[in-house]
Amino acid sequence: MRPVYKVTIQSTGRHFPVAPGETVLEAAQRAGIALPYSCRAGVCGSCKATLIEGYCDYPFNPPVALSGTSPAQHAILLCQAVPRCDLTIEAREVTSVEDIARRQVDVVVSRKWMLAPDVIGLHLKPASADARLTWLPGQYLDVLLDGGRRRPFSIANHPQADGTIELHVRHVAGGGFTSWVNDTLQVGDPLRIEGPLGTFVPREDAERPMIFMAGGTGFAPVKAIVEHFIALGTRRPMHVYWGARQAADLYMREQAERWAASAHDLSFHAVLSDAEQALASGIRPGFVHEAVLQDHPDLSGYDVYMSGPPAMIDAGRKLFTGAGLPEERLYYDSFDYAPDVLAQILGNRAGIVGL
Repeated sequence: MRPVYKVTIQSTGRHFPVAPGETVLEAAQRAGIALPYSCRAGVCGSCKATLIEGYCDYPFNPPVALSGTSPAQHAILLCQAVPRCDLTIEAREVTSVEDIARRQVDVVVSRKWMLAPDVIGLHLKPASADARLTWLPGQYLDVLLDGGRRRPFSIANHPQADGTIELHVRHVAGGGFTSWVNDTLQVGDPLRIEGPLGTFVPREDAERPMIFMAGGTGFAPVKAIVEHFIALGTRRPMHVYWGARQAADLYMREQAERWAASAHDLSFHAVLSDAEQALASGIRPGFVHEAVLQDHPDLSGYDVYMSGPPAMIDAGRKLFTGAGLPEERLYYDSFDYAPDVLAQILGNRAGIVGL
């Protein structure tokens, strides 16, 4: 029989068992201990921790997010690391999500509308009184499909009195589920979801100014967190940056501009990577992470939240910490395709039929 190992979090002394073949993150979640994570695939780096004692390996997915990390940093990825002995680690805990039960519930589509040419907005309402989901702003859910397939989507609103959940669904060419949402899903249709998931949530234990950076539909969880702080009446300065390729992709720009006009000490900055689009629309050109650094070259006094595609997250993580931001004050959510969708997209591009 393979042994059960113990993982200890050095700063708090909390510990939990890890079953054979189980990742550190899975074991922590089973024990009710919330450690940071996002993609669960070893890509985004949200779950990076420091290994103090012991050793582990990565039998499932390679730790892509550790590429370029010096071995001297003793970094591990909790979502992929499987212990090979007892471990002592140093990791951030997100205790605010520990008491929120993860559950599967049935919901009904109560509204469907176009946010952009390739982005659908959905409102989901509980199918019954006991089907309400409890979540924190910034978390996400999985839509459950046949065959055990899942599709993750960030919740784009903070909790509502009637339990309404807002999603922003980008139509991905070759993505069967998003094509079904775009073409077939109707108001009144049922869905089954599981959540809440993720640890991209507001941190309210400081008075530092905050920077929010979103790319594309990464605006969804940023919107939820910003609305949460506005509802709290925070006096902390907030700087919201939203980057996209073309103007139509800034599908709630007017909403963000209303925040800037009415909320205390909140600024909004739209950025377009397509230079011609930027010139035609009068929107700031460039990449959104570069805009953040142009305006805030010293990030040592900030908390930074960012959400969007992996390339943006990776660039922001490296550049922002290089600008003085302590890594423990950088919170992020990396958007990527589900593995089976990615395989289908790549296959279609290669001319493979029938995947």
